[in-house]
Amino acid sequence: MFFSKSIFHWIHKLSPVQLILLFYFIAVLLSSMVLALPVAHQDGVDIPLIDVLFTAVSAISVTGLSSISIADTFSTTGIVFLAVILQLGGVGVMAIGTSIWLLIGKKIGLRERRLIQTDQNQTSFEGMVRLIKQILLVILTIEFIGFLILGTHFLQYYSTAKEAYFHGFFAAISATTNGGFDITGQSLIPYKNDYFVQFINMLLIIFGAIGYPVLLEVKHFLFAKQEERKHFRFTLFTKVTTLTFFVLIVVGTIFIMLMDFSKFFADKSWHEILFYSLFQSVTTRSGGLATMDVGELSVSNQFFMSLLMFIGASPSSAGGGIRTTTFALVIIFIITFARGGQSIRIFGREVYNEDLLKAVTVAFMAGIILISAVLLMLVIEPISLIALLFEATSAFGTVGLSTGITGDLSSLSKIILMILMFIGRVGIITFLLIFNTNKKSGKYHYPKEKIIIG
Repeated sequence: MFFSKSIFHWIHKLSPVQLILLFYFIAVLLSSMVLALPVAHQDGVDIPLIDVLFTAVSAISVTGLSSISIADTFSTTGIVFLAVILQLGGVGVMAIGTSIWLLIGKKIGLRERRLIQTDQNQTSFEGMVRLIKQILLVILTIEFIGFLILGTHFLQYYSTAKEAYFHGFFAAISATTNGGFDITGQSLIPYKNDYFVQFINMLLIIFGAIGYPVLLEVKHFLFAKQEERKHFRFTLFTKVTTLTFFVLIVVGTIFIMLMDFSKFFADKSWHEILFYSLFQSVTTRSGGLATMDVGELSVSNQFFMSLLMFIGASPSSAGGGIRTTTFALVIIFIITFARGGQSIRIFGREVYNEDLLKAVTVAFMAGIILISAVLLMLVIEPISLIALLFEATSAFGTVGLSTGITGDLSSLSKIILMILMFIGRVGIITFLLIFNTNKKSGKYHYPKEKIIIG
C-alpha cells in the first residue's frame, strides 16, 4: 500500500513532458509484450527479444525500420496488432487515451489537457478535447477511404477479396500514419509499375505528414459557408508548413532524378524516372515506403535523401525529424542575417524571437545527436559511413527507409537507432524539456560583454 502511494506521488510530481515520455515508454513495453505473444507469430517462428523491442519502438514511433521480415514473421493476428500500434503511434498516445476517457465518460481535466497539448505540440491547451475529436475524425476518414480504394484495386493482385482488402487495410494505415511497414515483404516494389497505387500512397503519406492543424484548417475552409470562405485567412503556420512541404517535394524530386539520371535511371523510361523520383521524394518526408531498392542509388543520392529525412515531416503530424517549419525558419534567418535584417518576416507577419530561438536550437541539437549516433555506430559496425548515416537519419526522421543493413546491425546499434526513433517521434524540444527543473531565473542580470563571433 505504501509502495503504491509512493509511486502515485512520484507520478503526480512529474511534469507534462515527463508524463508523456512515461506514457510512450509504457506503450512500447505493452506493444513489445503483445508482439511477443505466440499468437502474433507464424508457426515455428521465434523472434529474439531485441528484435521484438526494436519492432515495437519502430511501430510506436511510426518509423518502419525493421530488423525482421514482417511478412515472414507475423501471423494475421500479429499484423492486426501491428496496425493498432501504428495507429496509436501515428495519432499519438494521448489522443487515443483521450478517446478512451471520453468513451468511458471520464471528465477531461486541466492536467489531461496539458498532456494533450504536449503530445500534440500545441501552444495552448484551450479546445484540446475538440482538437482530438477532429483529428481522429479526419485521420480515420482518410484511412477508411484509402482502405476502400486500395482494397478494391488490389482485387486484381490477389486471389480472394479477403486477402485484397486485408492488404488494403494495412497499406492505408501504414501510409497515413507514415509507419512505413509493409506485408508484401518488398514494400511497394511489387507495384513499381502501378502508378495508381503509388499515387494513392503518396496522397496518404502527405495527409499524415503535412500536419494535423493544416488538415483541420483545410477541412474548415472546404466546409465553410460561401460568405465565411471569402473572409477566411489561413494561419501563418499553415502557409509556411504547406509551402515548405511541397517545395521540398519538388526540389527533392528534381535532385533525386538528376543525381542518378545516368546511373540507376539510365535505362528507364521518362514516366518510370518521374514516378521513381517523385515517390522517393515524398516518402522521405516520413513515409518510409519504397518502390525501389534505395541501396541501388548512388552515394550522392543516398546522402541527399539523408538530408531530406533529417528535415522530416511537419510539426503536429505523424512524422519526425527537425520538422519543416524548423528548416524554413533557419533558412530564412540565415538569408535575413546575410542581408543585414533585424527580424524575420514571412507572409506579412513577423516571427517571434522565441520561435526562431527554438528552431535554431532544434536544428543544432538534432545535428549533434545525429553525428554522435553515427560516430558510435561507426566504431561498432564494419559498415560504410553513408549506409550508417542513411540508417540514422531514417530513424531520427521516423522514415523507415534502409539500404538493407538493419537486420545485420548489432544489438547496441539497434538500441542507438531506437533512441533516435524515440527522439524523432516526440521531438527535440519535448526531449530537452525532460531536463527542465522549472527553476525561476533570478531578478538580477550580470553585466553584458561582447564576444567576437566568426
